[in-house]
Amino acid sequence: MQRRTFVKGIAASSLLGFMTSTAAEAKSPAKTINNSNILKGKEFFLEINYTKVNLSGDNAIATTVNGQIAGPTLVWQEGDTITLHVTNKLKKSSSIHWHGIILPYQMDGVPGITFDGIAPGETFTYTFKVRQHGTYWYHSHSGFQEQTGLYGAIVILPKRKEPFSYDRDYVVQLSDWSDENPNNIYKKLKQMSDYYNFSKRTVGTFIDEVKKKGMRKAFEDRKMWNQMRMSDRDIADVTGYTYTYLMNGQPNSKQFTALFKKGEKIRLRFINSAAMTFFDVRIPGLKMTVVAADGNHIKPINVDEFRIGVAETYDVIVQPKTNRAYALFAQSMERSGYVVGSLTTDASYLATAPKMDAKPVLSMVDMGMDMGAMKMGKGKGMKCSSGMNMPHKKSMKKYKWQAMEDQKYPITPLPMARGVQTTMVAMSPKYRLDDPGAGLRHSKRKVLTYADLKNRYSTKHDKKPDREIVLHLTGNMDRYMWSINGIKYTDSQPLQFHYGERLRITFINDTMMNHPMHLHGLWSDLETGDDNHLVRKHTVIVQPGSKISYRVTVDAKGYWAYHCHMLYHMGGMFRKVVVA
Repeated sequence: MQRRTFVKGIAASSLLGFMTSTAAEAKSPAKTINNSNILKGKEFFLEINYTKVNLSGDNAIATTVNGQIAGPTLVWQEGDTITLHVTNKLKKSSSIHWHGIILPYQMDGVPGITFDGIAPGETFTYTFKVRQHGTYWYHSHSGFQEQTGLYGAIVILPKRKEPFSYDRDYVVQLSDWSDENPNNIYKKLKQMSDYYNFSKRTVGTFIDEVKKKGMRKAFEDRKMWNQMRMSDRDIADVTGYTYTYLMNGQPNSKQFTALFKKGEKIRLRFINSAAMTFFDVRIPGLKMTVVAADGNHIKPINVDEFRIGVAETYDVIVQPKTNRAYALFAQSMERSGYVVGSLTTDASYLATAPKMDAKPVLSMVDMGMDMGAMKMGKGKGMKCSSGMNMPHKKSMKKYKWQAMEDQKYPITPLPMARGVQTTMVAMSPKYRLDDPGAGLRHSKRKVLTYADLKNRYSTKHDKKPDREIVLHLTGNMDRYMWSINGIKYTDSQPLQFHYGERLRITFINDTMMNHPMHLHGLWSDLETGDDNHLVRKHTVIVQPGSKISYRVTVDAKGYWAYHCHMLYHMGGMFRKVVVA
């Protein structure tokens, strides 16, 4: 009966994918989700198994949910109690974590933290009440299974009508796929951290730099980077050299299509389910109105483009005025590849991908240094193993309010180590909320930044923090080692949060890489300068050499994971949180 119910659900989902108006919809404040392969209801049967796929032109074995990449989209109703029976058909232990979902810690799905995992041949039943609405996703928290296909989308329908209207509703789930065994990818990174980076400095690029900067400045810049044993082209650890980028589980050769009629408002729920890839997303010819971040409503903001970090979600509304095919274009942050889908009036009429932007080059801004101090000869910068210092571009005076916040709350000291885990230390990290990041700073398009995000609802009366903790994101690129406060996870002690308190958490990124930090079980209220509209997120990007702060109401007892969501960083850049 369970199997029959499952098959029935798939058949129903294929019909729902093409419906825009139903009797049930008339009673609901939300539109029908238009993607195929959706499952609705209060009880779900999910099977984790091996599946043969061909996503790059070669046959490979994926780890899937119900035989699909991406797994089925699960549609829940806010207020319902959900039951999910997850059966593991793999030869090894597995798990599913419900990313961004507020639930009892026993249901969070993190082996070694909240349960033992799902053994081969066993079924684990998750059950919890849904206390939120919006766009979320699920994925394995076991080994590298997320990289091999074990992920899917979650859409939670709201109890009340949302404060914006739309006619159609699509999930757009982005991810990265490799035919390589992820254990081999990790092994190569450990042996040579830039193994997948083919955008390195050459004689040709030096000639270009001389033309742009002059011989002396070009030589000084090249000498500095060489002395630091770093590369200003080191944007991403894993690139399109091994990755095929996917949209809703489809490569470019099998474009995902979203249908519309001229004049309709289309809701697009973007989810970054990649293991290691940041995507820059735009729809040439259309403005996007961002209405939600990480499942939470925000004040609408019109943009041409946004960068979506690993594990983040953004909901946008677009309104095409002409009958044509628009490209849903997502290029990888380092510009080694892209995936494209079509927003079109005719499924046979597909969009053409625009040309990718130029490959980004890191600047002193990405090193988090104080350019003003550098010009005055004070040399405040990132101290590296070579002893060089790196300047910052500007002082960011507009973030004086952040500096004032830094002085308000008692800081709880945490263990900190220096040594092989910390070959770089940011000496003058800055808040950079209005910085779109390398590759987007000089764009003529309007690019979304964290400074644009404001909660749609007032947070004016939220409790102020009781104390602050500071967490340094640390690493050694030469040996591809990642840690927090210079201490890898296996050598760390749990972070102790006190039930009922309000925390301020400040991250300082001592590395050259972006780190999407995800706190399970508790919301992160990002400080953007407006205490009346703190934006609520479950994943916060900490840019290279930067500083960022958010507040957490500790309202869920139990054991929680806290980690960087870059899959190959997670093993070391991870902490267990105990709330008691």
